[in-house]
Amino acid sequence: MRSPNTLLSLLSEDDYSHAERCMEELELPQGMLLSGPDEVDRYCYFPYSGIGSTVAISARGKRSEIGLFGREGMSPASAILGSDRNPYKVIMQVPGHGARIEVGQLVDLIWSRPEIRRVFFRWAHVSSVQVALTALTNATQTIEQRLARWILMCHDRTGSDEVNLTHEFLAIMLAVRRPSVTTSLHVLEGRQMIHSYRGTIVVRDRPALEKLAADCYGGGEVEYQRVMEMSASV
Repeated sequence: MRSPNTLLSLLSEDDYSHAERCMEELELPQGMLLSGPDEVDRYCYFPYSGIGSTVAISARGKRSEIGLFGREGMSPASAILGSDRNPYKVIMQVPGHGARIEVGQLVDLIWSRPEIRRVFFRWAHVSSVQVALTALTNATQTIEQRLARWILMCHDRTGSDEVNLTHEFLAIMLAVRRPSVTTSLHVLEGRQMIHSYRGTIVVRDRPALEKLAADCYGGGEVEYQRVMEMSASV
């Protein structure tokens, strides 16, 4: 049976069987810390469901999401590139379940099995693309556009029209004040794109969200598809 995680599902049967021997399945509750800033990483996580968030934190404690991932990826990507620690905070923002592999075991797999190395290095590439596009979006787009992009990215990963998050968490994700999040949600709701209630966002009109997000959404998704199709064709 193929893994629900896209990265793992791209591996050959032989490579997957080697990786599976190292896996431990587990629940990934909301708020679970997967990787702490400047702490030695013990595990890499592969969600089957749910959404993880990579958050940069300044010396003064200001926070901003720089990337998110779900069943299409893993974290921390720094571990597969040879770093034993990650400068960011990685937490589960939408609960789910998945698998984890000890960093040392995963590094051994990467360097002993070329196909695993290709797949995971390509994931590291698309992760860096998402970080760059998030920086561009935060610098050039309105809060409503950034919110639309974020909702679309969550929608892609959950397979559900509902996303459960508080306004406070959204403010951290978008690096804005909480009142700005509330105002922007009201704008999108007034335009019939979403319905928002009690910490839940319901997608009502995805095409309208895509139109609002414009060119701040889609580039990273296209690059992911291109790179992962290369892996699938090997």
